[in-house]
Amino acid sequence: MLVIYDYLRSYFSSSFKPVYFILVAALLSILIYSNYYHPNSFNIYFSGSSGIKKFIGSYLLYFIPFAGAYLTQLFFYKTSYLSNPWLWVVILLAPAFFSARVNFDLHLLVMKTWVPGIHHSLLQCINWIIRAFLLLFQVYILWYIKERKRDPYYGSRRINNLKPYFIILLCMVPLVLWAGTQHDFLNMYPRGKGLGTLDTLVRYFMIALFEFCYGLDFISIEFFFRGFLVVSLIRTCGMQCILPAACFYCCIHFGKPMAEAISSFFGGMLLGIISYHTKSIWGGLVVHVGIAWCMELAGFLGNYLYS
Repeated sequence: MLVIYDYLRSYFSSSFKPVYFILVAALLSILIYSNYYHPNSFNIYFSGSSGIKKFIGSYLLYFIPFAGAYLTQLFFYKTSYLSNPWLWVVILLAPAFFSARVNFDLHLLVMKTWVPGIHHSLLQCINWIIRAFLLLFQVYILWYIKERKRDPYYGSRRINNLKPYFIILLCMVPLVLWAGTQHDFLNMYPRGKGLGTLDTLVRYFMIALFEFCYGLDFISIEFFFRGFLVVSLIRTCGMQCILPAACFYCCIHFGKPMAEAISSFFGGMLLGIISYHTKSIWGGLVVHVGIAWCMELAGFLGNYLYS
């Protein structure tokens, strides 16, 4: 745990500016408040629109806090890096990449046509795999053009000691168990609620497959948010890439319980700080996937105990 403490101390002593943090948190708070308390007037992304309108809506949902967090740095840092073309490539394309991921549904239409009556949980597994591949492939194209001769794929560097990350995960378990007693959490988790209608043997197989694919989806999330949005920008803007990535990360949680969306901002900061120092996503992946599976387990237990 000492190594994680050193990472945090380095960030807060050398890069953290309280007033900047408060301004960014205020912007994010406005978006969170609007999303959860005035969804009809704000949330284009979840409005049921389709095609280009839905893409633009989700793009703006991600772009505004992400770019806003960078532009606010003009008042607090030496921001010569804001004139770097690579930074603006990331600022402009990253929301488009993720918007394409959440809105791409051609494979769903194909599967529903080819396999009528396919179980929605199996369809979700396919959906996670296809969308994860799409996100990773988009980032891979940029890495191949710009970095393949100099650095490994963003965040893929090996990490030698995973013990501190398992300790972090263990510390999070009580909080997740508490969340498993909350009504809005149990409405969302476990994600595989519909599997209870299947026959026993099929159900156990599908639960294992569902949770495995759910975990795989987080690999693409980590490579995108901690690899692409942090590791790829270390040379460009240093630690100033961490907070904007956390803002972006928070916004992809809109639609989940509000406490989860808020905590994702702080979790995104922590995982970003870790990835910045290790230049690897593997430690963060242990924490992220571990918490996700713990939330699934808490959801199963909570729904069983309180049903």
